[in-house]
Amino acid sequence: MVWVLSRSYKLPKDEISRTILGLLDAENVIADHSSVDAGLRAMDGDADFADGVIAYEGAWLGGETFVSFDKKAVAAVAKGGQKAKLLR
Repeated sequence: MVWVLSRSYKLPKDEISRTILGLLDAENVIADHSSVDAGLRAMDGDADFADGVIAYEGAWLGGETFVSFDKKAVAAVAKGGQKAKLLR
């Protein structure tokens, strides 16, 4: 959803965040709020929403290092204090 809103609809980050938070307020929506919060924090910084969720979930599941081919994602995760490694 975030990718479609940003790439296809060209919505700014703040509007995407408001849309997600509004969706979470709906009675019939169940979500992992901690993961969504991690994605929103990442999006507020230099990372993608998905990268924030993946880094959070990986750490929550016991992963020690975030690994990606995406230089920007690795830099953003490392900046947030997690170990991160760029694959080449």
